[in-house]
Amino acid sequence: MVQTAVRRLEPREFPIPDIDDDSALLRVEACGICGSDYEQFEGMLPAPIPAVPGHEPLGRIAAIGDRAAPRWGVDVGDRVAVEPLIACHQCATCYSGHYERCGRLRLYSFMPADHPPSLWGAYAQYMYVDPRSIVHKVAAEVPAQIAVMFNPLGAGYRWGVEIPGTRLGDAVVILGPGQRGLAAVIACKQAGAGPIVVTGLSVDARKLALARCFGADHVIDVENEDVVERVNEVTGGAGADVVLDTTPYATQPVVDALSLARRGGTVVLAGMKGFKTVPDFVSDLVVSKELTIKGAVGVTSGAYRAAIRTIESGDLPLAEMHTHDFALEDAERAIRTLAREIPAQESIHSCLIPEH
Repeated sequence: MVQTAVRRLEPREFPIPDIDDDSALLRVEACGICGSDYEQFEGMLPAPIPAVPGHEPLGRIAAIGDRAAPRWGVDVGDRVAVEPLIACHQCATCYSGHYERCGRLRLYSFMPADHPPSLWGAYAQYMYVDPRSIVHKVAAEVPAQIAVMFNPLGAGYRWGVEIPGTRLGDAVVILGPGQRGLAAVIACKQAGAGPIVVTGLSVDARKLALARCFGADHVIDVENEDVVERVNEVTGGAGADVVLDTTPYATQPVVDALSLARRGGTVVLAGMKGFKTVPDFVSDLVVSKELTIKGAVGVTSGAYRAAIRTIESGDLPLAEMHTHDFALEDAERAIRTLAREIPAQESIHSCLIPEH
């Protein structure tokens, strides 16, 4: 499926590309759908048109080059998760260990379909695997719909634990109970944080129930409760050590985060707002409380490995988070379902399952 205009996806056929000694071809089993897919669909992200979307690929190696196989430690038939970021791995930033900040970064789903070999996204039966990609083996026995959760779960580990440095006993507030907010609950719980508080809207009742299932100690309906008052109550007036905002578009959670964090606390901003300004942002709260504010956009290999271990362990009822499978030709409907544009449909985690 190719994005040919804003809010338009169309089926197209491309030739199966030849690969060289350093690349591979992935036969896609599943591709996860997240908020960035909607932002790309809406034209809110600087994505090329036409392009093959899909940046959460899980699949089997269909073909692989002679040098790529030993470098990645995989071979034909192996199931792998492919990281969406393609860094140069040669610049000073990459050498420092922060390949996710590479100045020459490319991303699957955000490369033009007219740039050979065209298959730069996982809304497809096959996807080209660039030589500079990072891949991770995933156990074959895990259902594809669960295995493809490596991406949102990886975000939970990085955004909820790695970036803020969440420690044993930290009070954590997670704004937004979407798939990445729920993943952050899982990650923070495993890090020993507590209490863990998750906020949402009245329509998020099912998601807030899942948050409790995954380890949240408290949930707050922000439409019917005062979030600052409730967090102060839960933390004895101290505020949260870590506040993570995963909400899309809404700017009020950014303002709330400054009030929810304790003195010396950390605020992680991960929910994109469509590049809107934030009204009522009081920078003096950052100064007077000596807050640390960090941005989060990508996921690192360590977080992906932690996510895959969690998936493979089978210790958590992750299937409760998965709500929808869509055929490849229903990609538009998948995105619109996630965005609550389809009446009576509530998507938490969904994916495309290409038919081969």
